[in-house]
Formats: sequence, C-alpha cells, structure tokens
Amino acid sequence: MTLHRRPATALALFLLGLAGCPFLIDGTGLRGAMFVPSANAQFIRNLIARLRGETLPDGVVKSNGRLEATQVDVSSKYPGRLSEVKVEEGSSVTQGQVIAKITSPEYEAQLRAAKANVQKANDALAAAEAEITSRQSALEFAKSDFERGQELMKSGHITKQVFEQRKRNYDSAVAAVQSFTSQRDQALSQIANSEAEVDRIQSIIDDLTLVSPRLGRVQYQLARAGEVVAAGAPIVTILDLTDVYMTIFLPAADAGRLAVGDEARIILDPVPDYVIPASVSFVAADAQFTPKTVETTDERAKLMFRTKLKIDPQVLQQFYTRVKTGVRGLGFVRTKSDVEWPQDLQVKLPKPPETKAPDAAAPQAKAPTAQAPDDKASETKTPDAK
Repeated sequence: MTLHRRPATALALFLLGLAGCPFLIDGTGLRGAMFVPSANAQFIRNLIARLRGETLPDGVVKSNGRLEATQVDVSSKYPGRLSEVKVEEGSSVTQGQVIAKITSPEYEAQLRAAKANVQKANDALAAAEAEITSRQSALEFAKSDFERGQELMKSGHITKQVFEQRKRNYDSAVAAVQSFTSQRDQALSQIANSEAEVDRIQSIIDDLTLVSPRLGRVQYQLARAGEVVAAGAPIVTILDLTDVYMTIFLPAADAGRLAVGDEARIILDPVPDYVIPASVSFVAADAQFTPKTVETTDERAKLMFRTKLKIDPQVLQQFYTRVKTGVRGLGFVRTKSDVEWPQDLQVKLPKPPETKAPDAAAPQAKAPTAQAPDDKASETKTPDAK
C-alpha cells in the first residue's frame, strides 16, 4: 500500500529553486513553467511524481520518516563535582576519548587510608618474619638440648627435673614458632585485603574520568564544570553516527512481507536527487495507531507497524561529517523480492568529502577537531535524565 504524508508543496518549491526558474505549483503538481528548458521541467515532473509514489511499481512501497541515531548517555557511576568538561555540543568524539573529569576528595582520602593500611600490613609481615627467624634459632637449640637430655636421662647423668625443664623449653619454642607463623599468615591476609581495598577505591577514582563509549557526536551537554552531579546523572548525550536509521510506519499488509535484512532506499527532503542505500533492521511485533510524528493518509484508521531502515555503515563512514539526525524524508521498501528497483531508486550518492570517520576500532585514536554546533540541523527529542 502506498502511503502519502501531504502535498509536497514546500519540497516542490525547493526543487524549483534548484532549477533556478519560477514555477506555478498547486496541490496536485506542476501546472506550467516559464523560461525553463523542457529537459529540466521533465526531470522535476518525474521527481515530484516519484516522491508522491505515482510512479512506483507494484511491490515497492514508501512511507514518511526521519533520520535518527542511537543515543548514548555518558554518566558517572559515583557522585562528585565536575572539575572540567572537555567537549561541547556538536563536538565529534572517538571511542575512549576523555569527556569529563569529576573530583571527589572523599574517595581520594579513602585511597590514602587504604594505602596506609597496606603499608601497616607489610610492616606487620616483616616483623612476623623476623620473629619467626629468631624463634626458629631458639627452636633448633631447644630441640637439640631436648634430644641430648633424652640420652643423658637414659644413662642417669641428669635428673628427671632437668630433663623435664628441657622438654618444656622445647615445647615453648615450638609454640612460639607456630604463633609467629600464624601472625605472618594474618599479615599476608591483611595485605591482600588492603590491596583489594586500594584497587576498589582506585577503580572508583578511575571511573570519575568519563570517556566516550562510542564514536559519534555530542548532541547535548547536560552539566557544566563546577556542578555537583549525582550518581547516574548524565553529563553529555552522544549520537552514535555509525548507527543511523530512518523509522517509518507501514500497514500490516506491507510490514508482513518484510524480512530483516531486506534492501531499502532512503530519499531525504533536503537532497531529493540522491538515493541512499539501507536495509530493514527491525519490524515491530506489535501494531500501534498512526504515530504522532508521522502523518498518514488515513488518520487513525489503521494500525501501523514500526519499521527501521538502517543506512549502510560504509556510506556513514564516507559521509561521517555530513550526517545529521532529525532530517525528514521518504523510505522505500520492497514487498516482493523479485521486483527490481526502478531506475530512479537506484543508489545515487554525492562525491564523498575528504574527511571521513576515524577508525572506531582504535579506542585511543585522536579525536577529530571539534565542530561548531549546526543551528540548522534538526534536533532530536531531548532524552530524560536517568
């Protein structure tokens, strides 16, 4: 089924501006042209007819939508005060790039205390080992004295009282070695616990340095340097420009024929002469009424299925600096796999810019130069603070 959003008056005026000549347009299309070559006029007639779905073959349907991208909130796991925010809205960031830093004197004091406990446990270990060495010498002497006493006792050269005294000295030396061995084991255990506490607090302090989890662009800066932030409060919101898609809505008859991975095409309103390759990445399992952000021909008359058309990642890599979300356009899908794409829906892209996306696989790659926010770019919905 072919879906219509509204008469493309504004889009037609834009196309006429591209042609450089005045046209007279009404709600049904082109009525006349003055001082325009017939080839240009025919091109614009065909383009408007294509966007309205008048020339689509059976098995190809279209729907209105807009570009969106996966949004990621960069938040702190722990509370603290923002010492600095290194990015601004519109800045391009790479995976692993430092976004902001939070200071927390409390955790820093806990880290110093934990390190002091490690040193204390090491000192206790050294003392226990020194005592063990000393007691081992005393044990060796007491043992040899006791063994000699056993021989002398048999021959009657010492009294029983002297022999028992040697035996008590030997037993006392054995107990002393065992006692300090136990102290050494306790010191080792204390060292392990103290070092684990140091690692725990150090990991907290490391987490106070916020890094970008993905390659993308800063969409919102939600906190400024000097502010106290709570645990889990988002600092910035990043658009993942490697995961850009258009959300469209299709009736059940069309959505039921789609499969994840099917080819799709996207045409954007600002550049209607280009056709962007995409693929079906998601088809909703539950139907809903006509969505709020997209108009359809029969308002609230039929249930629609949300469908996502994901743009080819290689195209996003090439046009990384030009990707913007919120741009309106049309999405085209095939409900019949054996239908060929018409000539005017064959992939057509402009010349790629020289600057491309940095390698997302390199976490520490140098971030591209921060770009000034584009006031003309359409905004996406502000995320709720977590």
